[in-house]
Amino acid sequence: MENLIRQYIDAYNRMDVPAMMALLHDVIVFENVSNTQGITATSGKANFETLARQSLPVFRSRRQTIRSLTLGERTAAVEIEYEAVLAIDLPTGLKAGETMQLRGVTVFAFSDGKIARISDYS
Repeated sequence: MENLIRQYIDAYNRMDVPAMMALLHDVIVFENVSNTQGITATSGKANFETLARQSLPVFRSRRQTIRSLTLGERTAAVEIEYEAVLAIDLPTGLKAGETMQLRGVTVFAFSDGKIARISDYS
């Protein structure tokens, strides 16, 4: 499980959507719960890929860094530091070229040797 998480985060940081997709279960559920932007949720690999590709033009660069990782039997909780440089202006008032920084927790669940759920909380 830890290896899958590290591979996923590495692919995410490189903005390598095909590498991210290779690690996901067909029934992947994704949710992002933000205290400033609400909830974004998808289910299924095709919907996840669409969302992942739509987010690419938003960032010049992005980086998730693992601060801590706790493994369970079929789940893992990862404390994440996130930093991104924006490529476009956001409705929140952040402008292209500015750096966005967040801390949060991502909960991963696994099935059949793949990532079956990703829940981001920030």
